[in-house]
Amino acid sequence: MGKLRMPIGVDDFEKIRKNNFYYVDKTGMIKELLENWGEVNLFTRPRRFGKSINMSMLKYFFEIGTDKSLFDSLEISKEVKLCEEHMGQYPVIAISLKQVTGASFEEAKNNIWDVISEEAIRFSCLLKKEDIEEWDKSRLLDLIDRKRGLDSSLKLLSRLLCKHYGKKVIILIDEYDAPLQKAYENGYYKKMVLLIRQIFGYALKSNEALFFSVLTGCMRVSKESIFSDLNNPTLYTLIDDMCDEWFGFTDDEVRKMLEDLRLSEYYEITKAWYDGYRIGSVGIYCPWDVVNWCRQLMLSSDKEPKNYWVNVSENDIIYKFIEMADDTTKQDLEILSEGGSVDKELSFELTYKDIDSSIENLWSILFTTGYLATQGRNADGTYKLAIPNREILRVFSEQVKKWFLRKIEGGLDDLYKAIDSGKIDEIENHINACMQESISFMDGGNTEEQKESWYHALLVGMMKGCKGWVVKSNREAGNGRADIILTDRIKHKGIIIEVKYAKTLSMLEKRALKGLQQIADKKCDEFFLGDDITNISKYGIAFNKRSCKVVKNL
Repeated sequence: MGKLRMPIGVDDFEKIRKNNFYYVDKTGMIKELLENWGEVNLFTRPRRFGKSINMSMLKYFFEIGTDKSLFDSLEISKEVKLCEEHMGQYPVIAISLKQVTGASFEEAKNNIWDVISEEAIRFSCLLKKEDIEEWDKSRLLDLIDRKRGLDSSLKLLSRLLCKHYGKKVIILIDEYDAPLQKAYENGYYKKMVLLIRQIFGYALKSNEALFFSVLTGCMRVSKESIFSDLNNPTLYTLIDDMCDEWFGFTDDEVRKMLEDLRLSEYYEITKAWYDGYRIGSVGIYCPWDVVNWCRQLMLSSDKEPKNYWVNVSENDIIYKFIEMADDTTKQDLEILSEGGSVDKELSFELTYKDIDSSIENLWSILFTTGYLATQGRNADGTYKLAIPNREILRVFSEQVKKWFLRKIEGGLDDLYKAIDSGKIDEIENHINACMQESISFMDGGNTEEQKESWYHALLVGMMKGCKGWVVKSNREAGNGRADIILTDRIKHKGIIIEVKYAKTLSMLEKRALKGLQQIADKKCDEFFLGDDITNISKYGIAFNKRSCKVVKNL
């Protein structure tokens, strides 16, 4: 066997099993689904929690003509009788709606047509079968050619497959709510709800050709909108114990993966950055993060953890959350950012159009989309919510920082005038005023270095709008690097700033003075040697929560 590879972006079960990719065995899900049979099964999980690979695994297990060797040595292979009765025994319709991203309803509808047409093409062999009537062949051709019958397409395919094979059909629909999210964002939500309701209604209610179906998505869109034509589906949310270990990696699975890859020494940092979620009663890691992190450790000399999940997830929800925040909500954010928890009611039957109706709804959205995790349920029915790990804390702090800069954009003229005149009291007052009025404390990170980096980046963003000044960050100067350097060549002025974090308010001045001393020790003013800069100011600026202290020498 060759060296194991990490399946980055590979969600096809057959490819993973045949190409020496590392696979975390989730086949036990098959047994649990069959033992707790439900006609319509809906799993809601955050983005990148293994939904697509599990759906692919189900397809390869159940579908007629499957390569049964794909499951050799996996957990499900121990269930000999179950495998004899069910492996490779059913026609399977499998579609994913994750790529339905149209900016308009017509564009999104065309995206859905693409998905359905491709699946109809996969069963085009039915056009040559004598047991399929000519009018049904005509309707199948219409699906392939994208002419008509989109609303009843899945029901038609299931009926024809059932008739030909003499076996009821399994329908798998991955990321069922992705079209609804895009529809909500782009203003055609009602039209998309109607279309999805029609497709699902035909396929999943009173369909005599259906054995069972599995759907995955991020949100449980309320029954009144999508599932109004269906009997109650069997629902598996983030708080349900049944099937709780099949999406995401458990602690034992991560330990084994690190051991198999000879990376066990990185267990603690892996846990701190990518663990912290809870599905039912099981602690869970984000699988996308762990797989990417392991690949980085295997192939790169860079051993610092990265934010992987944020690059593939929608962060607009955080902006909405902050824009709607009142003073109470800002206090809750402060508690969360300091590692605490907040007690909130959660709703599991929202529609996208409900999101903006109340700030309380957004707690539910942040939970179901993976930005917050539950630490248990209280006696009054509320849930303890917390930021799950360092990665999401970084996401929060970075997004809040961007919002803060956007919020105060255009309102920093007095600060810029104070910088130009070199009046430290005014500089300090204006920065403090911005911090107090526009943002609750959220300095991000767990170490002093991480907190300093957050305030450093925040200050750089504030300085970017200072007209006439060239702003540089982390530039080599003298015997080291200067945090921030501002240059005004017209006025022949230069400014050097060293940013520090203070653990307490009483330490602000001491830390600011240390920053000033650091500028001198590193001889950062040598950055301007050879330039026509005759006036150089040096500042030490220390931050603690929403307060800062500025010290200066000329």
